[in-house]
Amino acid sequence: MLFNDSILFIGLVFLVAGWVKGVVGMGLPTVAMGALAVVMPPVQAAALLVLPSMVTNIWQFITGPAKMRVMVRLATMMLCLCAGTAIGIHFLTSGSSRRPSVALGAVLALYALLALFLPKFIVPPHLEHRLSPLVGVITGILTGATGVFVVPAVPYLSALGLSKDELVQALGFSFTVATIALALGLGLKNSFSSHALISSLFAVVPALIGMFIGRHTRDRINPAAFRKWFLLAMLLLGSYMVLKGLAVP
Repeated sequence: MLFNDSILFIGLVFLVAGWVKGVVGMGLPTVAMGALAVVMPPVQAAALLVLPSMVTNIWQFITGPAKMRVMVRLATMMLCLCAGTAIGIHFLTSGSSRRPSVALGAVLALYALLALFLPKFIVPPHLEHRLSPLVGVITGILTGATGVFVVPAVPYLSALGLSKDELVQALGFSFTVATIALALGLGLKNSFSSHALISSLFAVVPALIGMFIGRHTRDRINPAAFRKWFLLAMLLLGSYMVLKGLAVP
């Protein structure tokens, strides 16, 4: 891919990813990693993702009504997520692009299947303090290994009985912590170069524009139908990445 074409493609990917996040409150890392990893190694895609993800999720978190309550409630889970990311980052930065691509595809497909078919459930309050560390570690390992923060944290957060505004804010806080942990892991593994930083900074602009458009078109879109088609797209993309990776000798 030529330089100008790659810049245009990256900008378009983050514009669409920001739009999805603006509509449903999440999805920027999932869309961006899934699309970028088709044309570049996942570790390179993860480096591009750092600043757009961090900026949009900080914005999502600080505009909510319950910052301190969400931070205190999720503190243990976030600490365990950071520890898990430190473990998983070795897989993403191993030098192989095929295995992380297969893992990323599997995570995208698994997330889509869980979101489409997992029955709605609620985590009882007396189990939350036991489950949160486990969910944090597993999510951190998968985040470090694939660059995507979704499983099992997103279904788990949705099951905590949070209000709509608190859930959006909890997702923003969790994505922010996960992105910082991922950035630190990439930096320590020398996979977050100055070139990647500049490219990631460039991607912030289309991501914010897309998020702004998404927030202002949210009322014109059927959220349930949009979510269904988004998840089906992630299922197809994830399945394609797995099959493509496994087909390589």
